[in-house]
Amino acid sequence: MDLVSFRALRTPSGQDVLAAATGADVGGDGLLATAARLRERHDPQLVAAALTQARLRERAKIKFGADAERMYFTEAGLEQSTRASVAAYRAGRFADRLAGARVLELGCGIGADLVARARAGLTGDGVELDPLTAEVAQANVDTLDVRDRASVRVGDAVEQDPDGYAAVFADPGRRTARGRVFDPRAYEPPLDAVLDLAGRTDAACVKVAPGIPHEAVPVGAEAEWISVGGDVKEAALWLGGLAGDVPGGVPGGVRRRATLLAADGAVAGSLVPRGLGDPDVRAWGRYLYEPDGAVIRAHLVAEVAESVGGGLADPRIAYVTSDEPHATPFAAGYEIEDVLPFSVKRLRAELRRRDVGVLTVKKRGSAVDVDKLRRDLGFGGRRARRGAAALTVVVTRVGRDPVALLARPLARPLAAAREGR
Repeated sequence: MDLVSFRALRTPSGQDVLAAATGADVGGDGLLATAARLRERHDPQLVAAALTQARLRERAKIKFGADAERMYFTEAGLEQSTRASVAAYRAGRFADRLAGARVLELGCGIGADLVARARAGLTGDGVELDPLTAEVAQANVDTLDVRDRASVRVGDAVEQDPDGYAAVFADPGRRTARGRVFDPRAYEPPLDAVLDLAGRTDAACVKVAPGIPHEAVPVGAEAEWISVGGDVKEAALWLGGLAGDVPGGVPGGVRRRATLLAADGAVAGSLVPRGLGDPDVRAWGRYLYEPDGAVIRAHLVAEVAESVGGGLADPRIAYVTSDEPHATPFAAGYEIEDVLPFSVKRLRAELRRRDVGVLTVKKRGSAVDVDKLRRDLGFGGRRARRGAAALTVVVTRVGRDPVALLARPLARPLAAAREGR
């Protein structure tokens, strides 16, 4: 979709075609039939643009819920956009420190964060280098009724003057035609350039990839990793007046936070360093705890180990073991029923003996192919495996010795937990 097609889609006739495409079958089987029917009455290029939007809106429901039905997207913009729950959480942090302030956003994409901050009562302007993406963002500002608090313009992020703004939010590009970019120096614009511009204001936030090296985080910044429903989604660097009061663990060290959001966007937990050393190393206990990915990225496994009275079976693998059951939002818990030397033949026999019909396989610190292992254990076919029991097999190692843990999940806590907030 190009800029001309998008503008045509925003006209009354384009909106009619989009409405028809949105209510039609645009899945793999029905797409061709829908396209042929619409092309009988409408311009083919307009139909193509409408069908593209209809399919992107369907995909976007995972990130944006009901708002997706009214929003506009580009393929790349949807991929890099902040999901609504994370954007709302982040806008809340802005509003807590800078209520009603004016914020300059660099690289606003399709406008997800811009809209979230406007809904939280802040005003601001978004700058986007790509003209089509900028127009899509403005369309989202308009259709989501926040045009009185937000606007979008075309421009180069590094050429912007933050004078007159209370804070800067930046979302540098982390994806090219070849895929995701992991080196902060390869962001567009590079992270150093973004941080230099952000440093010209009293407060800033920069969205980065979850895999950002800790050494790339500037001294004095707060690095926050966020997971949603147990999956790590992104990280952000909070600077100046937006950085939280978080201990760094060592003088001049990175201030770290792991924030867990539930699927509905509620904060399920917030964990910060407590100045602990490395976790104890101990033999397998009765319980296994698998720390959330945000906890691992933030290097806060020791804090989880302390909270459950446990340690690590292997000092290089983030599996915590304990003799005590604990309800914690920061780790998935399992009761260990058996620990076996890893052997496919022995595992297969043990699963049959236990009458297992539903198998979950997890791994960490192992090169095992999970899909192949499931097939080797007799759980790879389309037909359900006969058996009444459900079991989780955790494949890992202690030192050089591969092991398999047979376990059953503990109930996850329902109450929110906030530590060090």
